[in-house]
Amino acid sequence: MTNIDLVVPRVIATEAALQLIDSLAQRYGALLFHQSGGCCDGSAPMCFSRTEFQVGAGDVYLGDIGGAPFYMSTSQFEYWQHTQLNIDVVAGMGGMFSLESGTGRRFLTRSRLFTDEEWQWLAAHPVTFAAG
Repeated sequence: MTNIDLVVPRVIATEAALQLIDSLAQRYGALLFHQSGGCCDGSAPMCFSRTEFQVGAGDVYLGDIGGAPFYMSTSQFEYWQHTQLNIDVVAGMGGMFSLESGTGRRFLTRSRLFTDEEWQWLAAHPVTFAAG
């Protein structure tokens, strides 16, 4: 039986991440995140100004963290769909195109598998795709 009061976010953020998001939003305005799929910056959550990054029609919207929408590509979502993403902050260099670059901190994605009960809820609440 499913708990009807259950709400399962696909993406959450630590307090440290929320503080960095707030600081970046004060400096750059409205933000968005896109989970990098590799290449130059590995698999890092990338933070962009909403006016400087265009999500594609095939990007999946996972939810908001700190008021910023969070997306990833459909192909990457196929691998990550069974996990909750927890965006954290650690010391280090941010991705070269991500707004936290130069702060001495970088966003990091941690994850955990959803429980059976959470997965039931998620199956009844599918993700949405970004408008292209």
